[in-house]
Amino acid sequence: MSDSSGRLSKFMAQQNDGGDLDINPIFTRPGEATSYPADRFPSSESLPSTAYQVVHDQSMLDGNARLNLATFVGTWMDDEAVKLYTEALDKNMIDKDEYPATAAIEARCVTMMADLWNAPDPDTTIGTSTIGSSEAAMLGGLAMKRRWQHARKAAGKSTDKPNLVLSTGVQVCWEKFCNYWDVEPRFVPISYDHKVLDGYELEKYVDENTIGVVAIMGVTYTGMYEPVKQIAAKLDEIEKETGLDISIHVDGASGGFIAPFCQPDLEWDFRVERVVSINTSGHKYGLVYPGLGWVVWRSKDVMPDDLIFYVSYLGGDMPTLALNFSRPGAQVLLQYYLFLRLGFDGYQRVQQNCLDVAGYLAKEIAKLAPFELWNDGSDIPVFAWYLKEGASKNWTLYDLADRLRLKGWLVPAYPMPDNLDGLTVQRIVVRNGLSHDLADQLVAEIKTQVAFLDSLDGPMPREDSVTKQFTH
Repeated sequence: MSDSSGRLSKFMAQQNDGGDLDINPIFTRPGEATSYPADRFPSSESLPSTAYQVVHDQSMLDGNARLNLATFVGTWMDDEAVKLYTEALDKNMIDKDEYPATAAIEARCVTMMADLWNAPDPDTTIGTSTIGSSEAAMLGGLAMKRRWQHARKAAGKSTDKPNLVLSTGVQVCWEKFCNYWDVEPRFVPISYDHKVLDGYELEKYVDENTIGVVAIMGVTYTGMYEPVKQIAAKLDEIEKETGLDISIHVDGASGGFIAPFCQPDLEWDFRVERVVSINTSGHKYGLVYPGLGWVVWRSKDVMPDDLIFYVSYLGGDMPTLALNFSRPGAQVLLQYYLFLRLGFDGYQRVQQNCLDVAGYLAKEIAKLAPFELWNDGSDIPVFAWYLKEGASKNWTLYDLADRLRLKGWLVPAYPMPDNLDGLTVQRIVVRNGLSHDLADQLVAEIKTQVAFLDSLDGPMPREDSVTKQFTH
């Protein structure tokens, strides 16, 4: 083994055992140490180029983002956006006194999204940017809880047992919300007959302590829309029978930037009167680098004033509505850049292309004998499939995911929620950058790996003790 090969082997081994980190000899200088402690402060300084190379080399082990079909998060922006990003790296979103132009741009973005989502009066809505859609969702949940508390106190009733109704297909941020803010989650199970929360038997889950219902525009597990208008109609029936007036928060983390452009006639947003707030991810189909989220309320009167803090900070007095304080302002500028750069037509073309690629992939995968589609990618460009009963005794979708990973493709397999115990699905997320050509390559690779797995004369070895979970 050559000296350079030995160094590489030693370096790779040290990434796993927490030992010292070798420095490539090209960066050593007289008197410098030749290794860093991996998880302790070095005793002395190093040259910028040396520290850079160590971090650069370690991060080379990360995957290829364009072949990652597990994540919803955007991984590409054009050169002008990168230039703008570099120019704005030091902007602090909370410091509105130093960066008033950035603060004004944030407000414009909120108004533009309120208009996109058909708010009754976009110019008088309220909203904010956040680190991601998880923070935005929690702010929407907090506002619902606080409105419920105010109404209960005004009526002289207890506020001890708030609950939130949502489907078992929600993203893990909603479980965190309920845990962190002492709200009882009431999960409506999804099933083969009701693949999303659609209002079926909703009356069994709501009561006077229900702070609201969460409807998802793009279920994380499968990409399917939950029918907001249908859920609202069921809540209308419940109100007529019980007097309970229950609002809806729409988790539009993905669909908030798909439906307005590609399904404009679908009523899911503020056109539905029970919808009081919507969150979305700027860093998903908003097409911005991570991390950026948004939340917008129908009007200022549905945002409790006591959730807004007025602080004197860095020479200015300003309102703040967020869980975080200091946070990057650059992504807000990137969002506004894209709004101007693409406009409505540009977003429509980008998102429709993703839908077209998803539809093509779903159609090709449906042709393969072992598979059954759960959905076809016609809502957001995301779809899932599962193995037909008896399709194989020797392999599972986890094995197919592992085989594809060997070729660089990340196509996750994971169990569906509890009421679908035993059902494993595999899912593809089509983002901007997955071209038709790459889709053809993926289909070819799936066919190759399925053929390999079908050729086995015994079960694939696996670690049965490892629990397969997925919470993206």
